[in-house]
Amino acid sequence: MFAHDILIIGGGLAGMRAAIEVPPGIDVALVSKVHPLRSHSVAAQGGINAAINPRDSWESHAFDTVKGSDYLGDQDAIEVMCEEGPQDILALERMGAIFSRDADGHIAQRPFGAASFPRTCYAADRTGHALLHVMYEQLLKRRAKTYEEWYVTSLVIEGGACRGCVAMNIFTGELDVIAANAVILATGGYGRVFAPSTNALINTGDGMSMAYRAGAPLMDMEMVQFHPTTLKRTGILISEGARGEGGYLINAKGERFMAKYAPNKLELASRDVVSRAEQDEIDEGRGINDCVLLDLRHLGRQKILERLPQIRELAITYVGVDPIEAPIPIRPGAHYSMGGIKTDTWGRTSIPGLYAAGECACVSVHGGNRLGGNSLLDTIVFGRRSAQHALRQIRGGGTPEPVGREHLERDRERIERLRARRSGERIAAVREALGQAMSEDVSVFRTRERLENARRALREIRPRVESVVVQDKSRVFNTELISALELSCLMDLAETIVEGALAREESRGAHARRDFPTRDDANWLKHTLAYASPSGPRLEYLPVTVTKYLPKERTY
Repeated sequence: MFAHDILIIGGGLAGMRAAIEVPPGIDVALVSKVHPLRSHSVAAQGGINAAINPRDSWESHAFDTVKGSDYLGDQDAIEVMCEEGPQDILALERMGAIFSRDADGHIAQRPFGAASFPRTCYAADRTGHALLHVMYEQLLKRRAKTYEEWYVTSLVIEGGACRGCVAMNIFTGELDVIAANAVILATGGYGRVFAPSTNALINTGDGMSMAYRAGAPLMDMEMVQFHPTTLKRTGILISEGARGEGGYLINAKGERFMAKYAPNKLELASRDVVSRAEQDEIDEGRGINDCVLLDLRHLGRQKILERLPQIRELAITYVGVDPIEAPIPIRPGAHYSMGGIKTDTWGRTSIPGLYAAGECACVSVHGGNRLGGNSLLDTIVFGRRSAQHALRQIRGGGTPEPVGREHLERDRERIERLRARRSGERIAAVREALGQAMSEDVSVFRTRERLENARRALREIRPRVESVVVQDKSRVFNTELISALELSCLMDLAETIVEGALAREESRGAHARRDFPTRDDANWLKHTLAYASPSGPRLEYLPVTVTKYLPKERTY
């Protein structure tokens, strides 16, 4: 057994920001199923929001975020994020973050969707990459223990509190207990529930599933963001920065169609509005091979090379289009989870000793729709705050006592049964069936009929998940075995998404019901809580926290 004062599960921005907040003298460790620099935070392109310009204000940022959330975001949490955000940006700069600069040498900021001020700080179109490397440098400086390429199989819950986890060393295949006085989950999203997706193959919602199985509720899982600009077939993300720099969306007729859907904000309306507009254009026959076009040609070669170099490279590599010369074919694609493990503004879950931060958590600062640029801010602010509260909790706790023997034996037996199975379906086929079922029936627009189709499909897929065969029987770096464990997590989360979406009979943010096309504040200004039960997700509800921004019509 290993033991630490604080254990952080997840090596992306939220996890590393939590780790570097822990001062010397406190034993902190970070466990990640991939090398931390391969965490999905590296793929964030467009930027990170903060009201650092004297002409801007955190209150304006907060209102934009509340409105963008379609009033489902908890306003106390939003105020915390927006008020503390500017200092976190300056802290990143002092750590060495290489932000792009304006003509005066200040941190450059670009317009992003649904924002009333250009407050998105950026590093060209590789912002996540830049920030992740800075965090890793700080992690090395902090000399925190890092369990690289370890896969966590379950949380250890004893005496009603989280005491650590069971984890597999992927290199050896051996399981062990890592005990801790406090555990912070920072495991990212579950984008691979859908196919295709902008998310990396590692984004399988492991932390959400572990917390759910341990008894913590998942909140607002029906709220799935479909990014307006992803490449057809691959689902690769084309940053909102492309529209922030002035890109146009056009249909098959060459029309700049956002004028019809969001006459004031146009391409910089909120993401859910733009995605629905694109899907309407495609469904009504004004698309091109199930796509619309993102036109950057008018920006000019120099601006594209300077501010959107990665976008150009992706377009050339994956669709054979140079955006300097021709429009890029794009469509809405599964991108981000507004829902996650329910936490308070200090990252605390319903299980004592267990925290969550970043995309795996639901504070809730994103509500029904996340603003571009707020995801990176979420990871930094609440990664830091989770560590700050965990430090207060563990003071005087001493070395963690030996725990988890029963959890360890249970997980060993589960994995050995999986390894010993000689017949069954291949993992890839089941994972593809799951992704297709979700993408076809739980997409940009939803109806009861389609959601019930998805529910029936999931009920057929569940036994297939539980009977997959792992053909690789080795112990050393058995990635097929890891895929089987990840598939079980994806299945858990797909069920919560579908059940929450079926129950929510309104349209709000990213949850757009054709059969209930309007927002219903009288009945649905509330969060969905999903609890694990033997028969599947059990739903309860919780009021939204409203401080000063009363719900009103949302227009752009």
